[in-house]
Amino acid sequence: MRTQVEDISAVKKRLVVEIDAAEVDKELNEAYKRLGKTTKLPGFRPGKIPRTVLESYFGRQVREDVARDLINHTISEALNEAQTFPIGAPILEKEDLKPGEGFQYSAVMEVRPVIQLPEYEGIEVQKEVLQVTDQDVENQLERIRQGNGKLETIEEDRAIQTGDYVVVDYEVYDGEEPVEGFAATDAVIKVGTHEFDAAVEEALIGARKGEEKGVTVHFGDHHPRVDLAGKDVLFKVRVKELKFLDLPAVDDAFVEGLGADFKTVDDLKAKIREEIRTAEVRRIDQEVKQRLIEKIAEKVEVELPPVLVESELEMRIENLKQSLKRSGADPEQAGLTDDRMRVDLRPVSEKRVKNMLILGDIAREKGLKVEEEDLEEHFASLAASTGQDAAILRRYYEARELLDGLRQQLLEEKTLKYLVEHARILEVERSVLTGNAAK
Repeated sequence: MRTQVEDISAVKKRLVVEIDAAEVDKELNEAYKRLGKTTKLPGFRPGKIPRTVLESYFGRQVREDVARDLINHTISEALNEAQTFPIGAPILEKEDLKPGEGFQYSAVMEVRPVIQLPEYEGIEVQKEVLQVTDQDVENQLERIRQGNGKLETIEEDRAIQTGDYVVVDYEVYDGEEPVEGFAATDAVIKVGTHEFDAAVEEALIGARKGEEKGVTVHFGDHHPRVDLAGKDVLFKVRVKELKFLDLPAVDDAFVEGLGADFKTVDDLKAKIREEIRTAEVRRIDQEVKQRLIEKIAEKVEVELPPVLVESELEMRIENLKQSLKRSGADPEQAGLTDDRMRVDLRPVSEKRVKNMLILGDIAREKGLKVEEEDLEEHFASLAASTGQDAAILRRYYEARELLDGLRQQLLEEKTLKYLVEHARILEVERSVLTGNAAK
């Protein structure tokens, strides 16, 4: 067997494999022997059918089978010999197999690109100083209070004011036609937040229960509903009820009602501070790692394997679809066609693949690996956060063939941790980072 590698591009190669005629004839002879033992033809005893007769009946199929077997038996050895490793299924191209002649086939495959890594140790990167203020705690406490409020009807016959909660029915029209999937009954709008639509909320101010409003709203060119992008649509809104949010007093009785063994307001505030701190530590850590890999990636020029980009893109599209469905939204009605999502999600998919390749090469260069203890630590942490048994969680991953993906994730995390440990960290206030982002 002889192998030769031809470069098609930086991420695509053709492996050409040649098999000697002697090996071809050997495989053909064995195939016809097996066939002769089991084949029954009129006028011939089993095992006594001449090969020429077998060839006349089954020659094409035998040659196809032998060619397939030769490829299956040699492809792995050929890849190892050529030190070429595909990252997707190779596309096979083969000649017709003929007795007495050598057999040649080729495998066109995408491969990991060779990356010229820049210096990745000692990089200066900004890290936000961890701060949890009393105001942060008070803000979260107010959100908890708001979440435990109850909407009560405003009995007074008065006009809608900013801050009111308004129960409405509405429909949206494109010209004279109602827009499918763009209507609701008993929708609740908090006027003034602009969470629904700024123009509609402004138009509701001053209206009263029972009134109907027609509001023309312009949808921008990048509106999620592609069919409505760039158009003026008409919202027909009927006011059914005015409500206000009746908020509880924040006292020890309120806190005890929340459960979780809270006895006093101070107990709750301490827990809130702890949770904010934990979340902030995680956020700051993720952001510094992201800034670090972006600094490295901006110095790397590399052609990305299409198979990896497509795989990442398909995963993101499916995740987005599932997320929308869980929230009760229909991707198609929201204007998120597959074509639209492929365009919108391609840049972030390409960025993710590039970072993944860079981190993979750094891990190999530094000899970083995921050990069994890393997996055990991960499942122990997952068990602690979910309340499930670590062994059961691991069996779940194994049964669904998720371990390889987990190892990849843990290796990337270990590599990012290495980069942070070998970076020059410059601690700055949040205002510095937000000021840089605004520039």
